[in-house]
Amino acid sequence: MRVFRLAAVFAMLAGPAYAQVQTPNINLLPELQSKTPEEKEAEAARDKAYKESLRKIPDAKTSSDPWGAVRSADTPKPSAPAKPRTKTDSTQTKMETR
Repeated sequence: MRVFRLAAVFAMLAGPAYAQVQTPNINLLPELQSKTPEEKEAEAARDKAYKESLRKIPDAKTSSDPWGAVRSADTPKPSAPAKPRTKTDSTQTKMETR
């Protein structure tokens, strides 16, 4: 039983040491290939056509309010809130009416 425990301890200690071993240098990105003159011209033509199509889009000058047609043009203004009555106001009005 002690032999198995000792083997497990060695395996646990060897794990981090094994992780520090140098791995072979693997380059996952191939070297960048330069574009041919034809590809560069085609890309320039695509960019030019894209920019021209963006210029053809008109500027939005209309309102973007989706509820604009639902609301009436002359909306009523909210009335001023009534002045809250205090206890002294209510007693004075009762005395004045007598």
